[in-house]
Amino acid sequence: MISLHPEFLSKNGKKEFAVLPYEEFVRIEELLADLEDLRELREAKQSEAQLPTVTLEEVKRRLGRS
Repeated sequence: MISLHPEFLSKNGKKEFAVLPYEEFVRIEELLADLEDLRELREAKQSEAQLPTVTLEEVKRRLGRS
């Protein structure tokens, strides 16, 4: 877990915005991008789970390299 050090800006006594050090913002962006990549990978794997597979040996045989 990353450690955050926000400063809060208030309006009418209610927190409205959180300001982060730039390095923390960049780290959060990277983590969100990684999470999105993982979600897309899982979706792709699930959508292709029922497709037929070909072993490496079969590929070599088909290419005449066995």
